[in-house]
Amino acid sequence: MKTILLIESNHAIRENLAEGLEMEGYNILMSDNGKRGVELAKTCKPDLIISEILMQEMDGYEVLRLLLGTDNTNKIPFIFSTTMSEKKDRTLALGLGADDYIVKPYGFEPLFAMAETWIKSGSKRQKNTPDTLYLN
Repeated sequence: MKTILLIESNHAIRENLAEGLEMEGYNILMSDNGKRGVELAKTCKPDLIISEILMQEMDGYEVLRLLLGTDNTNKIPFIFSTTMSEKKDRTLALGLGADDYIVKPYGFEPLFAMAETWIKSGSKRQKNTPDTLYLN
């Protein structure tokens, strides 16, 4: 059974997504903040990470930067799930190393398709160094 780490601060969204992904046959790890999400990723090494961007304590960009800078997590496929819908937001996220980007609200089917694709194929990103991932 493949494992997905879901990093989402909104309780209702987190629970709803987790339930849907479990029904698709995935084991789900959940975190309500970026700091705990990074810890879970490092200790459990999931097959996929789905993270929101806008969070307290540590935002999704910092989560991605830290995971890409760590040898045992830098190849895990990473999807941003966010309300940030501007083209520049998507471009930035993908430029930083995210594998995909989905804008809330969305139905389950597009997320399920993304999850299946990235788990099967693995990340295609170029290896970045932590220095290239800081936001100005």
